[in-house]
Amino acid sequence: MKRYSSYLLLFLIINFGGLALGSLLMNNGPMTDWYLNLNKAPWTPPGWVFGAAWTTIMICFSVYLTSLFIENYQKKKLILYGIQVVFNISWNYLFFNKHQVLFALIVIILLTILIFYFFLVYFKEQKKRSYLLLPYMIWLCIATSLNLYILIYN
Repeated sequence: MKRYSSYLLLFLIINFGGLALGSLLMNNGPMTDWYLNLNKAPWTPPGWVFGAAWTTIMICFSVYLTSLFIENYQKKKLILYGIQVVFNISWNYLFFNKHQVLFALIVIILLTILIFYFFLVYFKEQKKRSYLLLPYMIWLCIATSLNLYILIYN
């Protein structure tokens, strides 16, 4: 149980730390004139939803990762997880800070593929715990569509 708690705490710190770093790199992202003046998709959720969604996603993802790494640690999984962290952080920087909507779209598509990869490849190993990835997968599909809409209609 101590090992589980240690892994869970580690993943919570890394995941929420990544969110915090991504937020810092946004340069006041959603509050900037650039973002406020964009033609956003009609299905863009209100701002508070983003915080609630990411909190839920990172808690579920941390529980999933804890199980994934405790049951069968592999360096490949660690590398893939590290890439996920980099993609997640870099999207904020590219989209909100640099206004590189196309490059941000490429990053979020790669991130989405990576999370679906975790779900599909490790499903046999994780079974029902794989469903903890569903909030992340759903949110990434929504976020990708929002990014794509902005690219097309601005």
